[in-house]
Amino acid sequence: MSQQVVSQDAVNRYEIVGSFLRPEALKEAREKFGAKEISYQELQEVEDQEITKLIAKEKEIGLKYITDGEFRRSYWHLDFFWGLAGVEHNIMDQGYLFHGEETRADSARLEGKVKFNPNHPVFKEFSFAHELANGDVQVRQSIPAPAQFFAELVRGENEEKIDQYYSDRNDLYQDIAQAYRETILELYNLGCRNVKLDDCTWGMLVDKGFWQNMTNEDYDTQEIQEQYLQLNNAALKDLPEDLHVTTHICRGNYHSTFATSGGYEPVAQTLFGKENVEAFFLEFDDDRSGDFAPLRFVPEEKQVVLGLITSKSGKLEDKEAIVNRIREASQYVPLERLNLSPQCGFASTEEGNILTEQQQWDKLRLIIEITQEVWGQ
Repeated sequence: MSQQVVSQDAVNRYEIVGSFLRPEALKEAREKFGAKEISYQELQEVEDQEITKLIAKEKEIGLKYITDGEFRRSYWHLDFFWGLAGVEHNIMDQGYLFHGEETRADSARLEGKVKFNPNHPVFKEFSFAHELANGDVQVRQSIPAPAQFFAELVRGENEEKIDQYYSDRNDLYQDIAQAYRETILELYNLGCRNVKLDDCTWGMLVDKGFWQNMTNEDYDTQEIQEQYLQLNNAALKDLPEDLHVTTHICRGNYHSTFATSGGYEPVAQTLFGKENVEAFFLEFDDDRSGDFAPLRFVPEEKQVVLGLITSKSGKLEDKEAIVNRIREASQYVPLERLNLSPQCGFASTEEGNILTEQQQWDKLRLIIEITQEVWGQ
């Protein structure tokens, strides 16, 4: 095995980020399962049915890389963390704080050493979707980044648990990287050739106000950036050459609200210049994301997926305005290395954003129309 080779197979001109609005049948089944009115097997049957419908729809509109919509998850990240050995599901005193809203208070903390779990539910997620893809399209498997996992482990009182199992943080970093790498390799063995790391950690680092409050006005996060970079890159070491790895950088996406704001400039040199991925899925749907200037740090062999279409609202963007923004971004990254997507998923948690399923699909059709106009494909 050797370090990844960058190719045009990592992303397509028109893209999705991963999650889709949960259908009513799935929401009802989850409620019934929570109330112990149906069995886990019956819940899985509904999941299977709805994922089958979703993938058929993804194929119908012409997506090259598809997902299961994260229909088996409640959260985009926590469900994955709970599947790792040495991690437990806990409830905190407070949920994540978003702009005007607070999430449910679920979290993940250690109950032992972090290890690979051969029975991790992500393998069923991928295998079921892969079978439905049937070679016509590819499944891009989204998982939360190692840095995101570490950030959860040190969140509030969760950090106290670390000291029970790790006297040296470097041992924890190594175990996280090893568990992730083994998980990614098992996905590869199952047929996965495209993995995306979803990562809000960088989106938190760009928020100057957030970090001034966290650090008593001493706003210097370079050490944290290097730590996150080390965690992510260590998990991606010596992967198969035909396994494509990308990352999505987010500032929070919950019920059409956000967590942080800020342009990419504070993290661009570290993130864009040093993270060992082939493409960056980046939020650029409103002023909170800043301008395109930080894209100058993206190496010439890597691609950028511009998240110019918001998933937080059902209102369709003006096509010409989006085309103009793509042209603007091409001042920093050549057009042939640019692609288009929503700024995030449509349902990072099962609550989903505030728009209809029809509006969700209309957004994706608009993305396809724009790419046909800009790139002629």
